Amino acid sequence: MRNSAYGLLGGPELRTLVDSCTHCGLCLNACPTYRVFRTEMEGPRGRIDLIRAAAEGRIGIDGSFARHSELCLQCRSCESACPSGVRYADLAGAAGAAIYASRSPGVLERLLRWLVLEHLIPFRGRMRLLARLLAVYQASGLARLVRPLLPRSLARLEALLPPIRFVRQRLPEIVPAVGPARGRVIFFLGCLQDAFLEGVNVATISVLSRNGFEVRIPRGQTCCAALPAHVGETEITRLLALRNIEACEVDGTAPIVNNAGGCGAMLKQYGKLFAGDAVHEAVATRFSARVRDVSEFLVERSITAPPRTIRTKAVYIDSCHLRHGQRVIQQPRTLLRSIPGLELVELSHPEQCCGSAGTYNVFHAKVADRISDAKIADIVATGAETVVSANIGCHLQLRRAVAEAGLTTRVAHVMELLAEAYGGRDGQ
Repeated sequence: MRNSAYGLLGGPELRTLVDSCTHCGLCLNACPTYRVFRTEMEGPRGRIDLIRAAAEGRIGIDGSFARHSELCLQCRSCESACPSGVRYADLAGAAGAAIYASRSPGVLERLLRWLVLEHLIPFRGRMRLLARLLAVYQASGLARLVRPLLPRSLARLEALLPPIRFVRQRLPEIVPAVGPARGRVIFFLGCLQDAFLEGVNVATISVLSRNGFEVRIPRGQTCCAALPAHVGETEITRLLALRNIEACEVDGTAPIVNNAGGCGAMLKQYGKLFAGDAVHEAVATRFSARVRDVSEFLVERSITAPPRTIRTKAVYIDSCHLRHGQRVIQQPRTLLRSIPGLELVELSHPEQCCGSAGTYNVFHAKVADRISDAKIADIVATGAETVVSANIGCHLQLRRAVAEAGLTTRVAHVMELLAEAYGGRDGQ
């Protein structure tokens, strides 16, 4: 057998996952890359066949297997469409880990992984410092001079930057409830959101507080570990997860609330991440059971009606990690409909990805652009004045795509609109 068989790709459980696919083809039109290429190998069914062939040693891990696997956005829309319940995310994760284990990254890639995964995203202070430096870069006018000189991948990253604004005062560790107290929550800040979209976190905390919840913000929390997980860095993934578990044990019963679909999907997977680990599996499983997306949490607890009117036609853009990964679909829409004056309209294809997918829109820019172009056309057809997101990756991707399309449409998080409806831009 070439390279490795089922051992490298996940063992007997992976064989069961592969065999659960009945090849019915209902996943194909749900898949963004299949809709772009219309080829079998760029759809879930074809990729599952490649995983089977690689696991059985009929093809190598490198070459076409790696190329077609890495073009998958891992949006999980195929899981929503699949009548057989194929756990495609687990298959894609096994494929990614096998690709990473079988290749020898170059010096530059190793340096970037070491810098970003080990010395940047785990540290909130360093992420915030980077954001402040980039804010100076934006305000100084350097962007106009530097942008034409950047390599393509860095130019893509630079185009994704939002206007960076900072809250003057540092968030306290405990934000008291406003009015009659209804309980306590732990708020998960995220790394990118904390650094680059701090206003979304402030708005979220304000909404929770206005609804009677004391908000605790553990200082020891770190990146959710989605990024190292997606690139096959299992050891770093587990280390970051353990730091978050320890930080949130300050109150081992309070719900852990987050406002980014990608972070929430990762946090809810900690139990699976430590499956079979006699030391950590139980505590990780308990942690994941406490995690709630903020819209999920607020709808469960019944929110206080917002008093202020926001007159806008808005369209909500589903985060793939929320819709397909966490099955949180109606809750953000319920919150938006609670805002007086807001008219909520729907996309023709709300289930389709926007093309962000973590770093996909940087390293597979042409494919991501074709996917986001379809999303923008769907948005334009609604006549919406406001595009509403629930995930930082979607937020940044949509903001860039809207700007490049020459639209004046506002891009905002669900919590930003809700905070405004409670009384001010950040709910103050």
